[in-house]
Amino acid sequence: MSYDLTVERLIDGTPEEVFDAFIDREAMKEWYAIQADWEANVQTHDATVGGRTTIVFGGAEKYREDVTYSVIDRPHRIVYREDMRRVSDEGGFLTEVTVTFVPQGDKTLLTLVQSGFHDAARRDAHQQGWPQFIDRFEQVVAKRRAAHGHP
Repeated sequence: MSYDLTVERLIDGTPEEVFDAFIDREAMKEWYAIQADWEANVQTHDATVGGRTTIVFGGAEKYREDVTYSVIDRPHRIVYREDMRRVSDEGGFLTEVTVTFVPQGDKTLLTLVQSGFHDAARRDAHQQGWPQFIDRFEQVVAKRRAAHGHP
């Protein structure tokens, strides 16, 4: 049995702006640093089909996320396999993440579905984390829009 989670957020911006911020190396450095004492290091970045991105992020405890992209359909959808682990742990776990970007007037509905959790506890731990990442992501999109003269 697989446990899945879904997160939705209506974000100010076009699908192109929101999509680009989701896979942009510099934007990732910002939105992965969800707490004041966290930092994010994008060690490798290849946001193409078959490409791989590796991010180490966190505060005192660091996490490593290895992403391998299977779909990059700008500005509609991104699909990737995620291997996530604490840096101090030997083994991680694999999930698949599908992110869609649907226009809603002058906003974009971002829907993230992460599937493949082996138990509800691990899924629930991620369900607590994703809203913080999406909050920070939304701030990064707003900052990028303001830098380009959008209100």
